[in-house]
Amino acid sequence: MRYIISSILSMLPLSAMADAPRVITDIPPVYGLVASVMGTLGQPVLLLEKGADEHDFQLRPSQMADIADADIAIWIGPELTPWLQRALDGAQRDLVSLPLLDVDGTTRLKFAAKDQPSDEQGHDHAHDHENDGDHDHGHDHDHDHSGTDPHAWLNPQNAAPWLDAIAAALSAKDSTNAAAYAANAAAAKAQIAALDAEIAAALAPVKDKGFVAYHDAYQYFTTHYGLRYMGAVAMGDASAAGAAHLRAVQDTVAQDVVCVFPEVQHDADLLLQLTEGTSVRAGAALDPVGALLDPAASSYLDVLRNLTNALTGCLSGA
Repeated sequence: MRYIISSILSMLPLSAMADAPRVITDIPPVYGLVASVMGTLGQPVLLLEKGADEHDFQLRPSQMADIADADIAIWIGPELTPWLQRALDGAQRDLVSLPLLDVDGTTRLKFAAKDQPSDEQGHDHAHDHENDGDHDHGHDHDHDHSGTDPHAWLNPQNAAPWLDAIAAALSAKDSTNAAAYAANAAAAKAQIAALDAEIAAALAPVKDKGFVAYHDAYQYFTTHYGLRYMGAVAMGDASAAGAAHLRAVQDTVAQDVVCVFPEVQHDADLLLQLTEGTSVRAGAALDPVGALLDPAASSYLDVLRNLTNALTGCLSGA
């Protein structure tokens, strides 16, 4: 009898996993949040392949099959991954879409004005709070840089409402495990809050050190932690910058910049050329989307932790 009971109990996680909603995600940080909420009950699918460009990605047939089989799509939104919007529009089944940028309580920022590097710790970036009507969801965005900046996962305070929304979406499909999803979300929120405090302490000594990045993706992070982010070479989707913008960035680098940071997947030559003849240091390549990470429940935490380590490594002079 004891053996029979033990055998039945050993089968429960497999049964729960079989009944869990099938979830697709767009980028590693979102995968990490969803995997944290699902816990042992199931595992989401990450669509973005390792090393791929989140702004411009071509889905393979097997990934289209994952979308066709999914119950829920949890993603940042079409502002970041328009290729997923197009795939969802073409899906042949009733699938729940949860774009995290639309979740109540999300802090959203607008892109800075084009060709206008900032020297005021991101304070020239207008805030776009709480569904104010400026949320463009056209299906064929070309990443209008006067609109919403989609890199909102880099503000860890956005994780709390997102985790609650993820737990609610899972529970709506799988009410039997609603309590487990809620408990997992609460545990993930505590982990992220603890890391947020650690990051704030680590960055405090370098808050006044100016830096330039390759890709205009960091204002959520720099605004949240009060860093002196002074601009980027490429626009929000890492598209090529015009001559006027490059001149403006070069002038900024020559003034009061300590470090420049290249980015994974992008050639660092142009950024490094801007530092020639200066004492500006080149930091480690940043990975704001976790493009080089293996998908894991820790992916959200890993993105923030790795970004912090790269910034402090150069800005502190270490």
